[in-house]
Amino acid sequence: MNIVVCVKYVPDSTADRHFEEDYTVDRVGVDGLLSELDEYAVEQALQLKEKRADEEVTVTALCVGPEKAVDAARKALQMGADKAVHVLDDAIAGSDYAATSLVLAKAIEKIGVPDLVICGMASTDASGSVIPAMLAERLGLPQVTLASMIESQGDQVRIKRDNEGSTEVIGATMPLVLSVTDQSGEARYPSFKGIMAAKKKPMEVLSLADIGVEADQVGLSVAWTQVADTTARPPRTAGEIVKDEDGSGAAALTEFLASKKFI
Repeated sequence: MNIVVCVKYVPDSTADRHFEEDYTVDRVGVDGLLSELDEYAVEQALQLKEKRADEEVTVTALCVGPEKAVDAARKALQMGADKAVHVLDDAIAGSDYAATSLVLAKAIEKIGVPDLVICGMASTDASGSVIPAMLAERLGLPQVTLASMIESQGDQVRIKRDNEGSTEVIGATMPLVLSVTDQSGEARYPSFKGIMAAKKKPMEVLSLADIGVEADQVGLSVAWTQVADTTARPPRTAGEIVKDEDGSGAAALTEFLASKKFI
């Protein structure tokens, strides 16, 4: 059984983030890491492997991005993935969802279409949640998305999808594309043994030419959407202190909250 997990390198949300001159997100000059929501996808892939201990199961982490994006794939290897593939090409910078899904799909076809393609529910930088559906369309595979629980037996997969006030149970036959939510199970931390073992695991680097994608099919110039302008976040201002020296604190606090339309 072969599983491909799509992982993304994203700017650290706790660090200073900014845009390039062309209004694309700076992914080179900032601290980055594996998208937290993709960690759940890696975890579910590893759990499926553990549950099928009597089978030969290979988990491949696939990432697309600049040189530093390899850190996302490396984190997946440290967690327990067997190998990784990094699509690295300067022409990819600024790609939108359509181009990104094209690159991922062609890379997956290059690897060999697996039994399962697993994605996180969204990335923590863009939160589009559309890549799994686009991948399924490009690969001609069924999709089951937003899984909070996964069960599998043979080539059958069944998921639970939690909605507001209800739960859906959806089944499908592999091969398929699957996305998981942050409710699917806490992602494991890489152990020291896993970190050391990851250094010896295969990491393949592919260019656009390697996967059969032309440079003019990707990048900012062919993106369906572009950011026209940005406004810097305003600096924090000092808070207002409400004192209750004569018993009027409650009224003053209520007046303040009302003026800000909090109540």
